[in-house]
Amino acid sequence: MTNQILIRAYEPDDAPAIAALFNQRSVAAGTLQVPYMSEAERREWHVLSETQRVLVAEIDGKIAGDGALSLYRLRRKHVGSIGMAVDESFQGRGVGTALMAALMDLADNWYNLRRVELTVYSDNAHAIYLYQKFGFTIEGTHRAFAFREGEYVDALTMARVRADAVIEDIERGTG
Repeated sequence: MTNQILIRAYEPDDAPAIAALFNQRSVAAGTLQVPYMSEAERREWHVLSETQRVLVAEIDGKIAGDGALSLYRLRRKHVGSIGMAVDESFQGRGVGTALMAALMDLADNWYNLRRVELTVYSDNAHAIYLYQKFGFTIEGTHRAFAFREGEYVDALTMARVRADAVIEDIERGTG
């Protein structure tokens, strides 16, 4: 057993494992997903497109996590958003960090995004800490954002604006 984390592109054959990942109650509770989503529904959810890059984390041949970078267009083409989930049996083993590093590499070095944003439940301390490690800051709170496990929960809007982009804006007098 190597326990090395492999980050790679999502493939349609990953749908059964991704469906199983999101059907874990604790994983669904940390996202806007609901449990009991079929493999066919999951396949439709992960449609490969020019505006979304979906990655998977794999450990010893098993899908350990899933992350996506969604790209915006037109006046927001400098912005992307991310979402991710980690299998409950692999949490605390660096999977989230590896996925975030890969997503930020795409955002910075391949798409030249200035701003990356996300929404996270306000009670998800581990995820908030992970995002802060990658330079995300809290921008606001959405009250009663989603219904989860029988109650409404708040969420935080977080974003990371590349420091070099901010410096460029200040130097041009636009920031």
